[in-house]
Amino acid sequence: MYAAACSGIPEAVRQKQQLENDGANKRSRFTCKFGNTTWVFLNSSRTVNDLLERRAALYSSRPKFPMTQDIMSGGSRIVLMPYDSKWKLQRKIMHRVLTARQDDVFMPFQDLESKHLCWDYLEKPDRWWSANGRYANSVIMSVVFGCRSVLDDPDVVELFETLELFLENQQPGVNIVDGFPILSKLPKRLQWWRPRGERIFEKTINVYKRNLAKCEERIRKGTQRQCFVTDFLESEEVKSMSETEKLFTLGSLMEAGSDTSRVTIGQIIAGAVTYPDWVARAREHLDAVCGYNAERLPQWSDKSKLKYINGVVKEGFRWRPNIAEIGAPHMLIKDDEYEGYRFPAGTVFTWNAWAIALDSNEYKEPERFWPERFLNGEEENALKGHWAFGPGRRVCAGWKVGEMNVWIAIARLLYCFDFTKVPGQPIDTMTIPQITKHTAPFAVKVTPRSPAHAELVCRDCEEAVNTVY
Repeated sequence: MYAAACSGIPEAVRQKQQLENDGANKRSRFTCKFGNTTWVFLNSSRTVNDLLERRAALYSSRPKFPMTQDIMSGGSRIVLMPYDSKWKLQRKIMHRVLTARQDDVFMPFQDLESKHLCWDYLEKPDRWWSANGRYANSVIMSVVFGCRSVLDDPDVVELFETLELFLENQQPGVNIVDGFPILSKLPKRLQWWRPRGERIFEKTINVYKRNLAKCEERIRKGTQRQCFVTDFLESEEVKSMSETEKLFTLGSLMEAGSDTSRVTIGQIIAGAVTYPDWVARAREHLDAVCGYNAERLPQWSDKSKLKYINGVVKEGFRWRPNIAEIGAPHMLIKDDEYEGYRFPAGTVFTWNAWAIALDSNEYKEPERFWPERFLNGEEENALKGHWAFGPGRRVCAGWKVGEMNVWIAIARLLYCFDFTKVPGQPIDTMTIPQITKHTAPFAVKVTPRSPAHAELVCRDCEEAVNTVY
């Protein structure tokens, strides 16, 4: 009361402000109890920033996942590892390849593979979704294993199958033991979920083994290109890793470089079909730089002149959170206090990705695909303004690769192709499935913008299709 009087704020007004603040705080997060574990869901960028970014030293571990991590991943999938020495070793290895100089390592492959992508869109427009997967996978395979991927490559198809199995099982409520880890103390013969998890583990690790075996065979024959694996197999780090850890390190690299790029390109295409006004503006910028009559493809050197495309890419990451409804859980490692609430060590925090992305307090007209929202002087900061790559110390190590994958692909696709609705098959952007079992998540008609653009793709992209290594 005394503080309110001294500040000149009437008590009734102070109480009203306090109630409003309490309401805002409750809206910005809510708490659930799963067994003995408390989960806190963060519903605003403010709370994600405050806790998972600024207090990352406390909020960077992971809870136990007896099914998806211990059984399905042999305890070796980096995205679900606790913040310990094993995680730091894998993270160090992944950083070495994923944060290398982009222009030296990734950009030549992204240039080549995005040309192949344009060719696939021209020649096989109904296979656009598979082409997205081949493109994203081939970039990372070129860097990690020194080989390219082809459309409908059985190994690529099976890689996406195993990744989708993981994503399916990671969703909240799918596996009761992940929500109630105490059940893992049951005798193995009573763990009814275990046989299914072990089958998924065998399928997953066999995909990784086949890719490594092919690389090792090329090394024996002397035909292997220099790549990450050739250095990795000779490194000191690999000597301290189990076979499962080694394979999941390589598998995590393949997955990190494949799915987010594939899905985000698809989301931007859905945005082009449902909100075509921004496409016309994007093309004004592309045509001004690359020619109004299909003179040449967009190049890396154009990036500083195509800030609108930077906005398109960032909006693609924000618009419809593309992997899961919530972010990967972060576990608190020490007791902490925030805005009057005390949280004990072991509390699990995550962010409500859809609630944040579609909150009008966060974004103007949040349901709309509107790249202009990111033309604010921070177009070059790919992590700013969305949570697609996660926060804090657990931010995706491959975020830069993913952003560059999407940028060059979308710049070239928007310059060369039109994307329109298929009659009778509208796109409900709120329910686009992310787990698709090889089929496109929505229908779209893909056509060249003009005969000149079709000729440009034929002229500039055929060599990329015929390049073999």
